[in-house]
Amino acid sequence: MNIAILSRGETLYSTKSLLHAASARNHNVEVLDPIYCNLEIENGKAVLYYEGDLIDDLDAIIPRIGASNTFYGTSVVRHFEAMGVFTVVSSLGITNSRDKWTCFQVLAKHQIPMPRTIFASFYDFEEQLKTFRGKPIIIKLLEGTHGEGVILTESPQNALATVETLNAAGVKFLLQEYIEEVKGSDVRAIVVDGVVVAAMKRKSKAGDFRSNLHRGGSSEIIELSTAEEKLAIKAAKAMGLGFCGVDILQSKNGPLVLEINSTPGLEGIENTSGKNVSKSVIGYIERNIK
Repeated sequence: MNIAILSRGETLYSTKSLLHAASARNHNVEVLDPIYCNLEIENGKAVLYYEGDLIDDLDAIIPRIGASNTFYGTSVVRHFEAMGVFTVVSSLGITNSRDKWTCFQVLAKHQIPMPRTIFASFYDFEEQLKTFRGKPIIIKLLEGTHGEGVILTESPQNALATVETLNAAGVKFLLQEYIEEVKGSDVRAIVVDGVVVAAMKRKSKAGDFRSNLHRGGSSEIIELSTAEEKLAIKAAKAMGLGFCGVDILQSKNGPLVLEINSTPGLEGIENTSGKNVSKSVIGYIERNIK
């Protein structure tokens, strides 16, 4: 098969891992930088050129669309979809997962448990903050990765100045309950084609509450409970993602979905779990291309 990885970084671990897995299965694989894809509609059909060359022989794509390139990156994925090319991650799934509030709305439609979250309304900040009854509050920007744009405030009173500042800057954000008992840890489950293929538990570094490995957090292999595994699979299905990372909090009231990542990094999960996630992704493509 002819497979393209849509990535801006050919030397990145995740891109190289996917390249190696596809080559090991004797597929023709290349890396296309979405920025250099020219999208056209010709005679009512979607046509794509890459650095001047017509791309019309691909069987499948593996999107690795970064947060800084969401709009054009998803447009490229959508173009390939219009051309009938199989994609392991849909353009709609990327768009819906990248905006945190849209993601929560989609998950809520499928009755998936999450921390209590409020879309902040500019006209009644104080009333919204009061509903947290004096407890710590997480403030999240609608878009952000690797723990960026996430603030922990100790009380509604402390949160008020922050939300007023964000509002004055025209920044949209969410208010979310802080699940204290997880103590700065979460679970990352990788779902491929409706199956959890790898999982790890992440812990924040001392003095931080964010468990992201990019922020100095640590990780360890973990075996998911049945409830956690079912939740991860259900969340991925709700988002329409054939390949994604599902972040779960192990709360005292049961597992809660914290976030869905449509472009999960593979270095941490593969090194921690010992599982070849990239091989699973290529297998997913093989099962869907006849």
